[in-house]
Amino acid sequence: MRTEAPLLAPIFRSEGQARVLSVLLLGTDELSLTEMAARAGVPYPSAHREVAKLLAAGILAERQVGRTRMLRANADSPLVPPLREILLIATGPVVLLADEFERIEGIDSAFLYGSFAARMRGVTGPAPNDIDVMVIGTPEPDLVYQACDRVETAVHRPVNATILTHAEAKAESGFLQQVRNSPVIAVVGESPWQ
Repeated sequence: MRTEAPLLAPIFRSEGQARVLSVLLLGTDELSLTEMAARAGVPYPSAHREVAKLLAAGILAERQVGRTRMLRANADSPLVPPLREILLIATGPVVLLADEFERIEGIDSAFLYGSFAARMRGVTGPAPNDIDVMVIGTPEPDLVYQACDRVETAVHRPVNATILTHAEAKAESGFLQQVRNSPVIAVVGESPWQ
């Protein structure tokens, strides 16, 4: 799988490399190669190649559990802290929001939309100033906004949440039509329009 450099962080060789690093450096879980590839949305062979390079560079550490390779960020690598900081800003919103939203009951789906999602999908344009996230379901709004505030602090960009019930998400409006026709990035579940 050959991909272009990500628009939000063109310092990475490919979008796949940035996603693999995001999952392993921003998450707290130790993951098998199969789990990591699935979370990153990268084919297993590509994930395997990326992991081999990152292990050789000392950015990742691994341990064997039976026949399974368990991967994690190498806490002893001087490259990990600055990479984490770059990843937090470039790709962190997806990982961090997913982690936050998993703990909130009533969220059926959540996804990024707007300019940040467009840049993540490779649509050219100016750098985004904020991050727009749509939450579908019946969560406690204050919990969603507090989660967004925590992510905003970490990623150094405003995170704006729009919370809709399923009925509201199915309504017709110019705003929803624009969101439906624009790139989105899944955070929890899938877009209700897929």
